[in-house]
Amino acid sequence: MRVIRASELGSFLFCARAWWYQQQGMPPQNQHQLTAGVQFHRQHGRRVLAARLLTALGWTLLLIALILVTVSLTLRWLQ
Repeated sequence: MRVIRASELGSFLFCARAWWYQQQGMPPQNQHQLTAGVQFHRQHGRRVLAARLLTALGWTLLLIALILVTVSLTLRWLQ
């Protein structure tokens, strides 16, 4: 029994002829565009990762600032 992957279904739904060519082992004619698309997605993935890391850093710095303000106010209140 052959496993059908989701990407294969997507290829078939997008263009049945392209899916058939792929099944026959024929290389795509638009290799340059495919390579450019892979490069674009890699760059986008790096930007998304950087944004997530910066967001985490921002939340961490905010938490540290709140802790420092709380400690400072507590020490003033105890004096």
